[in-house]
Amino acid sequence: MTTALLRTADELHARVRNGRRAVVMTMGALHEGHATLIRTAREIAGDQGEVVVTVFVNPLQFGKGEDLDRYPRTLDADLKIAEEAGADAVFAPSVDEVYPGGEPQVRISAGPMGGRLEGATRPGHFDGMLTVVAKLLHLTRPDVALFGQKDAQQLALIRRMARDLNFGVEIVGVPTVREEDGLALSSRNRYLSPQERRTALALSRALFAGRDRHAAQEALRARAREVPATRARAEALSAIGESRAAADAHAVAKSVPGGPAGVRAAARLVLDEAARLQPPLALDYLALVDPSDFTEVGEDFTGEAVLAVAARVGTTRLIDNIPLIFGAAP
Repeated sequence: MTTALLRTADELHARVRNGRRAVVMTMGALHEGHATLIRTAREIAGDQGEVVVTVFVNPLQFGKGEDLDRYPRTLDADLKIAEEAGADAVFAPSVDEVYPGGEPQVRISAGPMGGRLEGATRPGHFDGMLTVVAKLLHLTRPDVALFGQKDAQQLALIRRMARDLNFGVEIVGVPTVREEDGLALSSRNRYLSPQERRTALALSRALFAGRDRHAAQEALRARAREVPATRARAEALSAIGESRAAADAHAVAKSVPGGPAGVRAAARLVLDEAARLQPPLALDYLALVDPSDFTEVGEDFTGEAVLAVAARVGTTRLIDNIPLIFGAAP
């Protein structure tokens, strides 16, 4: 397969379409995470469909002092990675092609969700992101568009935009791809020195600590539900090392599975330790949120949640997250 490099929407629209068109939107500097998105798009589109990868560094979503100028631009390498992963075309438009006549006067607003977490740290970022995604959806006219779950708030906002504004395109989230040491793949990882990278591993370690605490709590609650609310329940809980919980086993069985506060505490402990490393980790936020609106979940929350973290190591800002399910069926 030879992947076509297209620079204009007219070139893309002139292509003959037979099956489904699946689009993967990127800002370039492709890595294995992007390749996974492209391979998934290939599976969805099938042999008769078409996979289009967009490469566009969107100036609207970079704030003052952010890394627009130094953001890596590696189109030749990107084209090779896209081709090896199964893309039919790479659409790499200029800024003038996407924004003819300059920055758009009319933009998409991310609403209240866009002002939380990443939006609070980077004002206007999500408005710019949604505006370019809307533009690229119109320019590429896909049946399905794929985005990484690593950018969980971005994915949630894109899904909301497509639903609220009737875009008529299926939005698919693809799980985060990690390096062997657990660090989430990101184009910004290349900015990290070896020492900074060691500190940066605290992001994924914190998430995994929260996940492990959640799993342990779920296991305890599940074991408690298996035993009647009698002395046998207390003995069963004590046998798995939860003597304090065994003192009131019935209360344990009735408590909310997973304990959001316990999950946050386990993750926070790892991040606090990383703040004392050299170089230190500077935390922006740790949050356990409802993915429907990115508000913090309470102790009585049930359903899917996202444990998210953002921090700086040196001059590099990194984000990561994992999904968790609260409230397992009894």
